[in-house]
Amino acid sequence: MAKMAPKPKKEPKETAALNLRDIPVEQFYRIKMAAAAERKSVRDLIMALLDGKIRELEKRGLLPKAKS
Repeated sequence: MAKMAPKPKKEPKETAALNLRDIPVEQFYRIKMAAAAERKSVRDLIMALLDGKIRELEKRGLLPKAKS
């Protein structure tokens, strides 16, 4: 059996932790189902939703544009 090439190592990004509390159980299960429907993790789904909202606020001039 042929060996697969190793995955290139990603540069570690600076991250922070965020804990959400008091999420209604039904809402939490719906979030999990939405993530599964899109074949994403809950984290990736939430990040995509947040990124979209932030871009919308930037476009409307309510947030400064992010530095690239």
